[in-house]
Amino acid sequence: MKTLKEAKVGQTVKVVKLHGEGAVKRRIMDMGITRGVDVYIRKVAPLGDPVEITVRGYELSLRKADAEMIEIE
Repeated sequence: MKTLKEAKVGQTVKVVKLHGEGAVKRRIMDMGITRGVDVYIRKVAPLGDPVEITVRGYELSLRKADAEMIEIE
């Protein structure tokens, strides 16, 4: 299992599954990160937090803890 946290800058990955539950999962889904969507990794901050991504034409910053809940392929 690979998570968004492990993706490298410049990669485009597909979301396979969202882990986590309740409010956290809901918040990730509200950002447009759902199963089957493509996510482009724009930038990772020097210390790894946050991760900047592009999803559905929007630019987002995700905390490492949230990125770990997003399973990719």
